[in-house]
Amino acid sequence: MSVTPIPAELTDLVLDNLREIPDFPEPGVLFRDITPLLANGKAFKQLIDGLAEHYRGRIDAVAGLESRGFILAAPLATALGIGMLTVRKGGKLPGPVIGVDYALEYGTARMELRPDSVHEGDRVLVIDDVMATGGTAKASVQLLEQAGARVEAICVLLELEGLGGRNVIDQSIFEPIVVIED
Repeated sequence: MSVTPIPAELTDLVLDNLREIPDFPEPGVLFRDITPLLANGKAFKQLIDGLAEHYRGRIDAVAGLESRGFILAAPLATALGIGMLTVRKGGKLPGPVIGVDYALEYGTARMELRPDSVHEGDRVLVIDDVMATGGTAKASVQLLEQAGARVEAICVLLELEGLGGRNVIDQSIFEPIVVIED
């Protein structure tokens, strides 16, 4: 497998609809806000249509990561006529579930999935809004593979490159739309 470049027009679309908020959620942090993109119906539709075209024929399901990944996964799955899988934080799904714990800066967190929602051999796209340290994406890939799926690609709107998330995942399947170099 190799990385399939995201079309430049999708990168431009995200950048044109991104708002930067200094000192949020704390002093010294420059927050990248995707809500202007979501609120712009025409731009959001263009994003979903562009992603659908990019992934058409490559995937059998879209796995949205809690919580903003759901916002991207649901319309994309609908546009492709395929299923959406919900990868949730621990304790949010009714059983039976499988789970993977992953490290945080101070402690651990858990991601869970209902294995009966995955079909053996499904080619799955993992999608989320932002990749920082990569822990959530890595745990999600482990969960999906444990359930019998094959992760075809990991797509994020924004990669915060300075936090090293791509170093903990298989870079050959990583397809960020925008890379933020700070």
